[in-house]
Amino acid sequence: MNYDKIRLEIDDGIAVLSLNDPGTMNAISIPLQQEVREALAVIRQDASVRALLLTGSERAFCSGAELGSLGGGRVGESVGRMMRELSNPLILDLQQLPVPVVAAVNGAAAGAGVSIALAADIVIAARSAYFMLTFMPRLGLIPDLGATWQLPRLIGRARAMGLTLLGERLPAEQAAEWGLIWACVDDAALMEEARALAERLANAPAHAALEARRAFAVAETNDFPVQLDYEAERQQELIESEAFREGVRAFLEKRAPKFR
Repeated sequence: MNYDKIRLEIDDGIAVLSLNDPGTMNAISIPLQQEVREALAVIRQDASVRALLLTGSERAFCSGAELGSLGGGRVGESVGRMMRELSNPLILDLQQLPVPVVAAVNGAAAGAGVSIALAADIVIAARSAYFMLTFMPRLGLIPDLGATWQLPRLIGRARAMGLTLLGERLPAEQAAEWGLIWACVDDAALMEEARALAERLANAPAHAALEARRAFAVAETNDFPVQLDYEAERQQELIESEAFREGVRAFLEKRAPKFR
């Protein structure tokens, strides 16, 4: 399949999806979002894919909305429709992908670009990269595409409010210190480190990402006794899986497990 705004490469069980519209710093235009959703559908249907690596081309990860395409006048209704029909489903596509997702933030992640990165299971960023929420101080808008849900859970309400109201750049190193992302690495090492993470995740049980996502998601609303029951339910089912049996065999045979 040919794409204009992204690149998709699948090799040895790893899909690499690159946002590729450098003239706009990979802004999430309607065509780019459509192509990302098409690529995610391809990945979902390809049984050979066991992990996804999401990144950006050239100097940016994603600069957020393509404001020039909005024009003037009253556009609220059309933007709201686009978010409900395209942008929000894109985020859900990422979070419901049946394989683990690694985001390699190679440069600026601004506005909704932050939300796209945080939709991944593990986020790693280049040392020169940064995160910036420009919605409120520059546009009078709130963060979207899930950022208002993600940020306070990851870094706390005080920091989430500060980033939202001030719109300051959060350097990748500080983002890692705050717990917003998994790690910050030297620029030259970013893709190598991200690929290594994707390969490690590709070797995990096929259901690992979905199960972990669901467990942490329900924990947000369950009280402690209910979450204990949830864990017992899932363990009761998962312990009957071939993945568990292979893990036990590998442990007893003192070798690395080989999951299908």
